Parts: sequence; structure tokens; C-alpha cells
Amino acid sequence: MATGEAGLGSTRHASRPKRLEETMRGRLGRECVYVPSCRFGLFVALRHWCPPGGRVLMSPVNDDVIFFVVLAAGLRPVQAPLNALDASIDVDAVPDELWGSLSAVLTTNLYGNPDDAPRLRAKCDALRIPLLEDGAHAIGSEVGGRPVGSWGDASVFSLSKHVGAKAGGFLSCADPGLREALEKTCEDLLLPGRLTAELAYTVRPYAEAAVRGLRLRRAAWATMRMLGLMEREEIRMPLRAEDLGRAVGAAPDLTASDSWVRVDLHDYRLRSGGLRLGRIGRKLDHLDEVLAACRAGTEQLLSTRWARPGPGRAGKVGEASGAGVGGAGGSGARPVAQPLFRVPLFVADRDASIAALARRGIVVGYLYDPPLDDYAGAGFTDLSPDPDGARWFARHALPVDPLRARQVIDVLEESGARPAEAPGGLEPTRG
Repeated sequence: MATGEAGLGSTRHASRPKRLEETMRGRLGRECVYVPSCRFGLFVALRHWCPPGGRVLMSPVNDDVIFFVVLAAGLRPVQAPLNALDASIDVDAVPDELWGSLSAVLTTNLYGNPDDAPRLRAKCDALRIPLLEDGAHAIGSEVGGRPVGSWGDASVFSLSKHVGAKAGGFLSCADPGLREALEKTCEDLLLPGRLTAELAYTVRPYAEAAVRGLRLRRAAWATMRMLGLMEREEIRMPLRAEDLGRAVGAAPDLTASDSWVRVDLHDYRLRSGGLRLGRIGRKLDHLDEVLAACRAGTEQLLSTRWARPGPGRAGKVGEASGAGVGGAGGSGARPVAQPLFRVPLFVADRDASIAALARRGIVVGYLYDPPLDDYAGAGFTDLSPDPDGARWFARHALPVDPLRARQVIDVLEESGARPAEAPGGLEPTRG
């Protein structure tokens, strides 16, 4: 055994993932298995719950990494129609014949705004197919009076988002009897931890703080690219269709698709060592404080003229999911300010707004434009039966960090940012 390899996953640190799992179990009310990343947990879930070659309904406004995870699992992505003002799956716009062809439904809960899990759960139960929830953006969000992630047969979470640990995640399951099988699958797919990866993870926050203090943003971006921590020149990574076709032919195989799945997170399937787990645990202990601050910023942003409509203003498009931005969801429940990871504002000229924010040191990330079906084409996915809602949202949504709400509002006001004109004549702003 090479020095610093398997030893990082030794029994000396075995209790630390258990503590993390117990913390998340207390929040979610179901069994949780710690995984090194949300994308890794999703691959395990897809392989467990979906038959080879199965068809998975998913959102086209989503990280392309998630798209490649579905392909790596040997499954066919099927792009769903979306509600234009919140990017949740529009349950009513999915044709009956499409429902009948599916093997599973995968939610996105984009930016922490919940998909309509109660209705999707009912649909999946009627069809006898699994509902899988991607809660990467949605720790702390609720729908139908329950936490996001408590509706599906399985759900996955990221500790890189609200928790800010930049590593780690959870795979949860509704049936506690499946825990042992899921843990074994994870063990079979994990790669040995590396001492160099642990040390790099440990020093990264200090290096980033130093760069921020010295205002060396351009140098930081260049360094992150060099280290493989930031690999996208554009919003979407290069598809590389010929290479992707070969990888799809080898699926299910995570290794064959590694060059797509690992983008921006090369440690996504490495066994976590004690240094990493310790830092993740300390971050997780402060999650409620972060969520409270996010909720306060979300309330500020939802009161601006760039926000989507409030209760009673949404019209047909905004009401279809019963959830909405910051919404509690389900049966017409009155929307509340969720502790969103990002709050999508709607601006007429998003590029100009991004540039104005950048001049003040505010970087806008988590953009998913164009939608996945426009990005990948019919060769790799079934196209959405109604793509207009996804295209409008992907083009106009400006995802804003609620922890910087006041600064963002000031910049948008000073730059004269205009609200976007809503699709179908709906008014997407407040006043």
C-alpha cells in the first residue's frame, strides 16, 4: 500500500462519518449514508433504483455534471417541460404517453426552490416508478410541510453548498432496510483517499482567504484552472460528442465518464480522510446559522422589483407547481421565504448585470444556459415536449447569493438593471 492511500479511510476515523450521518438523519427523518459528493451519491442511487437502459425524467435547467451522471449510469435522460418562473418540473405539461415510458423521475429543486414533490410522488406511485430527489441546493427547504429529500425513494445532498464544506454529501433512502446494500455499493465504487488530496483540501480555504485579502482574483482563477478546480471557460463544459458516444456505449461505468463527471471536483469519488471529515463536521454544526442568514437575505431579494410574483400574482405559469421561488409548495400553500442557496432574479440584460456585479467583486455562478436538450441534442437525450419555459428561465434568471443581498440590490439599482419581460404576458416583478 502506498503511503497516504488506503490509510486515510482507516477505522481510526470510522466514527466521524457516522456522526455526520446522524446529524443529517435528525434533520431529514430517514437513513442517510455519507458520500464524498452529491454526484457520487446520485450515481449510486440511479444504479440501485433504475433498470439498465431506463428513461429518467429530469430538468433541462440543471448542471451538466448531473446530465453526465445519468448517462454514466447507463440511463437515457428525458428533458421535462418547466414552469418558466421557477424552473420546477411542470407536471401538467408532461404528456401521458411520456409518463408511461419512464423508469424514474429526478427532481432538481433548483437553487433551493422545491419541485412539486407531492404531485410527483403521487405520479410515481401510480406508475410504480421511483422518485429520486436532488437536494444539492435544498438543505433547509421544505415542500408540502416536509423537508426536501423526504419525499423520494432516495435523495442526495451536497455539503458544498449551504454548508460551505466544498466536499461531501449524503445519500438518503426511504427504506432503512436498503442502507447496507447502498453502503456496500458505495464501498465498491470509492477510490482510496490520497494524502495530497487531503492536504490540498485542508489548505485551500486559507489560500483562498489570502487571495481575497490581496485582491488577486484573476490569479486565483488561473490557479484554480491549473489545479483542475475550475475547468469551464463557458457556462457549459464542452460536450465532446464523439468521446461521449464511446463513454455512453461503455455505460454503466463511472470510470468511462470520469472526464465529464469529475469537472470542477476531482475528488468526487475519493474516500474522505480524517482532515476532510473533521472540517465538514465543523461546518455542518453551523448549518442552522447559515440557513437563518440565507432566509433573511432571501426575504430582501424577494421584495425587489426583479423577483418573481408574490402570492396571487403568478397566474397560470407561476401557479402550476404550487411551490414557486421560496414557496412552501403543495395544495396552494402560501409561499414563504425559504433559506435558498441562490435566489433567481429576472433581468432583461443578464450579461450587463453580471458585469456590473463583477465590477463590485460579486461573482455570479450556477448558471445553466442553454438548457440541456439544446446543449446535448437528440443524440444524447430526449428533447423536452415544451422547451419554451426552460429557455426563458435559463436566459433571464440571475442567481443571487442571499448572503450578499444588500450589495446585490445596491448594484442592480445603481446600474439601472431592468426587470425581464415575463413569458405569456405575465408580470414577473413586484411593482
